[in-house]
Amino acid sequence: MANTGGMTVDGGDMLRYNEYSSKTSVRSDAEIDRRLGGTLIAVGLGVAAAGFAGRYAFQLWKPLGQVFSETVKKMPTSAFSTYYKGGFEQKMSRREASLVLGISPTSTKAKVREAHRRIMVLNHPDKGGSPYLAAKINEAKDLFDKESRR
Repeated sequence: MANTGGMTVDGGDMLRYNEYSSKTSVRSDAEIDRRLGGTLIAVGLGVAAAGFAGRYAFQLWKPLGQVFSETVKKMPTSAFSTYYKGGFEQKMSRREASLVLGISPTSTKAKVREAHRRIMVLNHPDKGGSPYLAAKINEAKDLFDKESRR
């Protein structure tokens, strides 16, 4: 049997073996363990560095955090509220009427009627609402109706 460059005379068994053998080099378990160990060490050092950097940042910025919290405490809380702060005026103005009904001061008569109906359903005295609030809601509607007649 003559061997001519990886192919045998007896039918090419060597050729078939070479076709199906993997082309990549097979790594040993020791080499895989070494590479995995190196990766784990690198990840551990990265986490430790991030922890130390975070600790340093918290220590460095602690006085700044105190200044920031004091500034926030000095700010009025009503600046961030979506609700109207304050009581009712003696004589209801168009602005106050629009705040009570939740509409624009330049709203149409249909919008005023719809807003009044929606709010009165929620605040009617027969349904457990306040008679005072119901009177203020009606006063707001009457103010818009009176001004739209002129």
